[in-house]
Parts: sequence; C-alpha cells; structure tokens
Amino acid sequence: MARRGNLFIVSAPSGAGKSSLIGALLKDKPADMQVSVSHTTRAPRPGEQDGVHYHFVDKAAFEALIDQGAFFEWAEVFGNYYGTSRVTIEQTLDRGIDVFLDIDWQGARQVKALMPEAIGVFILPPSREELERRLNSRGQDSADTIAARMADAVTEMSHFNEYDYLIVNKDFDTALAEFSAIVLANRLHLAGQKSVHGDMLDDLLAG
Repeated sequence: MARRGNLFIVSAPSGAGKSSLIGALLKDKPADMQVSVSHTTRAPRPGEQDGVHYHFVDKAAFEALIDQGAFFEWAEVFGNYYGTSRVTIEQTLDRGIDVFLDIDWQGARQVKALMPEAIGVFILPPSREELERRLNSRGQDSADTIAARMADAVTEMSHFNEYDYLIVNKDFDTALAEFSAIVLANRLHLAGQKSVHGDMLDDLLAG
C-alpha cells in the first residue's frame, strides 16, 4: 500500500523566508511534494502567474466559493482574502504526495481543526531588524505597507508555540537542511512505515 502524503502547514511573518524555503525544498523533488496553490483576491505581484503562484479571483467570486464550502481554510489578511481548496488537498494526499500550505496562523488553526494530523512548521527571522531589511529589499511594497507588516509581525510571531516545529532562518542553507529533516522524519513515522511496508513486516515477524 502506498503511503498517504503529509500535510505541512508553514507559517511565518512576511519576509522570514517561508516561500523561499518551500521553493528550494521542492526544486528537485516535484514528483512527491507539491505546494498548494491558494485562491486570493489580491492583485498579482510582478512575475506572479495565475494558477502557478495563486488563483487570482475577485472578491465576489471568492465569497461565492466560501458559500459553497469549497475552502479547506480561508482568511482575510491586509484586506484581501486567501483560501485553500479542501478537495484538491485531500486528493493530492491520497496520491502519496506531501502538500505544503504557505498560510498564516489564522488559516493554520482552521486546518488543524479539520485535520489534526497536519504538521505545523513556523519560521522566524533572526531579529526584527533583519526582518525589516528583508521587507525593504523586495522593493515591491510601499513604506506604509512595510510599516503595517512590521506591526503585524509581532502578533504573527506570538503564535509560534501553536506549531510542531520551529526554524530560525538566520542562514538559509542551515534552515533548508532543518526543513528537509522535518519532512524526512515525518515520512519515517511508524504509522506511515507500517502502511507502506506491511507485507515486509509480516514476513520478517513470521514464526
């Protein structure tokens, strides 16, 4: 029997590096790992493609999907809606593919309520000064937006203790190695290994 995929919830304040870490982890392993593509009402940033980075929809369309119960989780962040299709997630996990949700603590709570076995990973910056530097280096947001994100960061980071794992992204390569170790450890969890290697275990233990 093929193993069922693991659902990883990855959260962090904007600028901590969660999207970069997920992207680097999945770069060479596309067959058995996948990022969930969320729906959002915010405008695309430079270089973002519909259906690749997000499913970009207007507010009316998003609210219609809410009414249909289409989302695994959804939240309003900085005046924009974000949501994840629950049907797509379940189908992907059933195919043995690990799914990564790049969402905030509000969405994480909703997912955990529906799927307690989901694995939470929180990523922190090494300091508030470094976080602000990273946000400014993007060159995509106004000073007011950056100020709002910094103000929100303390609230976001205060929820780190609701997660299963904590990574401090001071050095990217180190953080990536730690992230990869978390994924591997959960793939080797006893329940999953019993599902995959049931026949072998029976044969090994046969009298």
